[in-house]
Amino acid sequence: MFAYMNKLHLIVLSLCALVSCAQGKNENADMENPVIEAIMSRRSIRHYTDQPVEREKLLKIAQCGVNAPNAMNKQEWEVRIVDSQEYFTDLTELMKKKMPQMIRTDEPGFRNAFRNATAAIFIASPADDPSGMLLQNVGLMSENICLAAQSLGLGTCIMGSPAMYMNSDPAAKPYLDKLGFSEGYRLQIVIAVGYPDEAPEAKPRDYSKIKFVEN
Repeated sequence: MFAYMNKLHLIVLSLCALVSCAQGKNENADMENPVIEAIMSRRSIRHYTDQPVEREKLLKIAQCGVNAPNAMNKQEWEVRIVDSQEYFTDLTELMKKKMPQMIRTDEPGFRNAFRNATAAIFIASPADDPSGMLLQNVGLMSENICLAAQSLGLGTCIMGSPAMYMNSDPAAKPYLDKLGFSEGYRLQIVIAVGYPDEAPEAKPRDYSKIKFVEN
């Protein structure tokens, strides 16, 4: 009996080892896939170095954004890339005066309201959007941009507060006008882009929300 139990124990241990090995291989295979690796490793970056982002990289990630799926392929969006530190500094000073609650000036090394990023991508879509479909398009574009940036060693942070401020304060109109969006278009989102100055851990994800629907 003892010999039988010992043999059974060895079999169970072997099976556990095989399962663990298989899981490890699957995880390694996932991380060898560049698309999955970019998705799983991407984090919101809120601290950046002062290293400028090359325009070639900024253009490439914006082009990846334009290649996002969108309703009926109408591509009803406009994208503006800003890497002018003067633009960021002046707009930040305005925000500090008008809406100080929107920015963290108390953070060490604070430079601008865009998490100290040296570049930002501004995305607009038609303001008349009763179905909400155009905002979904902007979301899909934003994800493409963030993943493309991750693959190029860049960090990103999707920000709503700069867009909210620029759309609401008449004093910010010159900065909005500088972006040159078409008439009828509204700034929807801003994505800070830069070289990361931090490497945050992944936040917990609840995979129990994923379920198969059985017959």
